[in-house]
Amino acid sequence: MSTVAWITARGLLGRRRVLLLLPLPLLLVGLAWLVEAYGVDPTEWGPALIIGLGLAVLLPVVSLIVGTGVLGSEVDDGTIVHILTKPLPRREIIAAKLGVAITVAAVTAAVPLFVTGWMADSPAFGGALALAAAVGACAYSAFFVLLSLLTRRPVLLGLVYILVWEGLLGRFVSGTRVLSIQQYVITIADKAAPTDILEGKVSLPVAVVMGAIFVVGCAIAAVDRLRSFSVAGETS
Repeated sequence: MSTVAWITARGLLGRRRVLLLLPLPLLLVGLAWLVEAYGVDPTEWGPALIIGLGLAVLLPVVSLIVGTGVLGSEVDDGTIVHILTKPLPRREIIAAKLGVAITVAAVTAAVPLFVTGWMADSPAFGGALALAAAVGACAYSAFFVLLSLLTRRPVLLGLVYILVWEGLLGRFVSGTRVLSIQQYVITIADKAAPTDILEGKVSLPVAVVMGAIFVVGCAIAAVDRLRSFSVAGETS
């Protein structure tokens, strides 16, 4: 399993895809530093940057890029067959791929959110945002890895989930918030270090339980889907 994880990390971080991970974190920290330098009150810029850019764009988009990259390219070009011929249980393959995706997404999102939260309020708030981002990276990555096995257009469907389900419906239709990873992240950060910047729309038990269901459920479904690849001898 460690070999699969190493090959996955080397392939992911060695491609131009990794360059797509840099602009959003730099933009978030740069904008936060700029408004802080001009003395703007954090209650004015905090929600727009931390929620609007950090939690609603940076975290899910980075997770989408990484989550669909650890397996999606292999499914598209057919090299997934070579992995399936190895004497490795399918659960170990998914665990290795998902582990790399979670680690890269969590680090890429948590670090700039920690810095931004520190500037907006305190190190404790920055730590709460980093913790919530790590939890969100787990849920998003598991979901997007599964999408990369279910469809040849995981990025498109992932963007639909981020922009339509979470971005549009999640703001105006309360019932959709129960299935919104973004809402779990906001609630966890808000409960870990309460401020006036964040306001959770779901309860903490719902956020924790549904977040765990996303991770475990999507991982199990991904393992099952990968088994069907080997049985059917297909990559689509």
